[in-house]
Amino acid sequence: MASEQIGYRGPTACAAAGITYRQLDYWARTGLVEPSVRPAHGSGTQRLYSFRDVVVLKIVKRFLDTGVSLQNIRTAVQHLRERGFRDLERMTLMSDGATVYECTSPDEVHALLQGGQGIFGIAVGVVWRDVESALSQLHGERVDTGETLIGHNPADELARRRNRAV
Repeated sequence: MASEQIGYRGPTACAAAGITYRQLDYWARTGLVEPSVRPAHGSGTQRLYSFRDVVVLKIVKRFLDTGVSLQNIRTAVQHLRERGFRDLERMTLMSDGATVYECTSPDEVHALLQGGQGIFGIAVGVVWRDVESALSQLHGERVDTGETLIGHNPADELARRRNRAV
């Protein structure tokens, strides 16, 4: 099934991105990373995140872990949103702690390193594969029918029974 036909509920997105539910909720309420499949509409509704949303959540977490301010992360996420998240898996995001730069070629990374200041990078392709691997072990949901899609976790008998009961 194509990744755009699968959504992930909050707890699954948290597990794959390595964040707490409190962070997820705050980032959704403040517009940092909103669920692109289904937003929450009042109490009792479930947000549904796309695969790309979960990748962005993990990128935000990595930036926070390295000390980039939430304001600079917001700017970077807004930039990604404006470019439509195209070629995300081929991108390297670099930061000197104050600014986040998008690099799409080794030459751009090299030019940035020539500045002589300390910078760090996030190879988005690596994050992409990490999220892909994590989500393959967790449950997704078909966007069109709401059916639970069971990950490759052989120990999850409860989810298998739930799907048979429907």
